[in-house]
Amino acid sequence: QVQLVESGGGLVQAGGSLRLSCTASGNIFSINTMGWYRQAPGKQRELVAILTSGGTTNYTDSVKGRFTISRDSAVNTVYLQMTSLKPEDTAIYYCNSNVRAKLSGNVSTYWGRGTQVTVSS
Repeated sequence: QVQLVESGGGLVQAGGSLRLSCTASGNIFSINTMGWYRQAPGKQRELVAILTSGGTTNYTDSVKGRFTISRDSAVNTVYLQMTSLKPEDTAIYYCNSNVRAKLSGNVSTYWGRGTQVTVSS
């Protein structure tokens, strides 16, 4: 079992900043990817940013230049630094990770419970 726990969401005004954190724990041998998705009411969940074990990053076009994903591998934590926030960024943000388990070597994808980000105009 692997658990992903997010924190850092909240209510901010347009133009403000937030930093989200996600820490993975449990039966982890290695982490292939860690990333962030978001889901607004009535919308499908979409990729926001992803970071591979090799250090490659990818962002959805709408957040490029405003959001930065980073990772502290020593503590299995990924961050999403969000700046210049817009009302359309309002969503539940979910941490996602592809993990190889100890001993078994099984590879699985896990989701956090999500953290609410609300940006007021």
